[in-house]
Amino acid sequence: QVQLVESGGGLVQAGGSVRLSCAASGLTISNYVMGWFRQAPGTQREFVGGITSGGTAYYGHSAKGRFTISRDNAKSTVLLQMNSLKPEDTAVYYCAAEPTFSFPTTAADWDYWGQGTQVTVSA
Repeated sequence: QVQLVESGGGLVQAGGSVRLSCAASGLTISNYVMGWFRQAPGTQREFVGGITSGGTAYYGHSAKGRFTISRDNAKSTVLLQMNSLKPEDTAVYYCAAEPTFSFPTTAADWDYWGQGTQVTVSA
């Protein structure tokens, strides 16, 4: 059974940093694209970024220049480092996994999801 468990969320001031972690089990993440999405109340789930099995990272518009995704296949872990946070980054952040060699960015393209972790950025 595939499980993705996010951790590291919390309350941070604007301009601060947070690092989210996603621990994967029940799958060999080296065979998966791993990604991060976020969802604020009343909005659709938004693509934050992804990282291919080969380690190529790609990002959504809101993340470029501020967020960094990395992976450690040996530890079955994916990290999302978020810097220069803004109040509009407040959302529940979700880890996702997809067995593909492409670069999926739409939520419907991902098969496996974590439960999410809340990140709140205060002004």
